[in-house]
Amino acid sequence: MATVTSNEKYQKCIDICLECAQVCEFCATSCLNEPDPKTMARCIKLDRDCADICVLSAQFMARDSEFSKVICSLCANICRTCGQECANFTQEHCKKCEDICNRCAVECENMAR
Repeated sequence: MATVTSNEKYQKCIDICLECAQVCEFCATSCLNEPDPKTMARCIKLDRDCADICVLSAQFMARDSEFSKVICSLCANICRTCGQECANFTQEHCKKCEDICNRCAVECENMAR
């Protein structure tokens, strides 16, 4: 008998949410290490918000919460906003964050339908 260790119907969305959280955390830390981090204050705040909501979304999906779709819809919104903010900067960490945020937003939107 196979052992199920995760909620497989949400696995793709869980995986991208967790990856997005990691990239956002790295981006926030990298922004803080830039020569003028004050210019990136909104980016840093959104990175942190995005990382937190992505982890929360993954947790709700993993336990098949009745609120998973609502949380994922909010997650998609925050990911889109974070990605848009990261697009304002040329640093590689922001470009990577923009990419994963946009991909995560699409996956969360699909899951929330």
